[in-house]
Amino acid sequence: MSSRGFTFKQFHVDHDRCAMKVGTDGILLGAWAPLGRARRILDVGTGSGLVALMLAQRGDPGVRITGLELDQAAAAQAAENVAASPWPERVDIVQGSLQAFEASPFDLIVSNPPYFGHGQRFDCQARASARHTGTLTLAELFTHAKRLLGEDGGLSLVLPVQALEEAMLQAESLGFHLAERRDVVTREGKKPGRFLLHFCRIKHCLKWGEIIINTVNNDHGDIYKGMVSPFYLKM
Repeated sequence: MSSRGFTFKQFHVDHDRCAMKVGTDGILLGAWAPLGRARRILDVGTGSGLVALMLAQRGDPGVRITGLELDQAAAAQAAENVAASPWPERVDIVQGSLQAFEASPFDLIVSNPPYFGHGQRFDCQARASARHTGTLTLAELFTHAKRLLGEDGGLSLVLPVQALEEAMLQAESLGFHLAERRDVVTREGKKPGRFLLHFCRIKHCLKWGEIIINTVNNDHGDIYKGMVSPFYLKM
């Protein structure tokens, strides 16, 4: 990955004008989010458009994805990345806040949301804005997901350990049910550092499993490789 961008097997993402660069969290979310029969998808905080483009690659030609981004420079770069991709007709980039966003119901909402709390230090103001819960709290994310999802819709998130409890509380308070959970382990034998969570408005049997990124033998875990091999150039 260069400072300017990241090249995948089927598309390239420039991210030099985005506060949050291409990273493992977004790649995990884009490779994992359960598409099912979803036809209308909303990517909240799309940044460079990474997750939206990954979902466009995974989806069939009938899938339509809206990438919503608050920051004007990031939204402009996301639109450029989409235009240069193989699927410009599948992805639309909209600049604005989730709180003010209006649209007909979506089948799936995905987000790699802000999760740093107040009082933490950041390397730059743009990164702070992109990652600070003052711009979009988990409570707001769940509230507006409920407003924008169809009755059979789902919400897929990637979250760190410190945000898990609050996410579960917000989901319960707004009538969301956890349908799938994947504990992400950076190295085999360690505790999870991230969680992939899929919530539905209709209750389903919970699917729960683990994704190991690196094994004790310094290889990638089989599940992880299966998820990301359609995207990474050298996998």
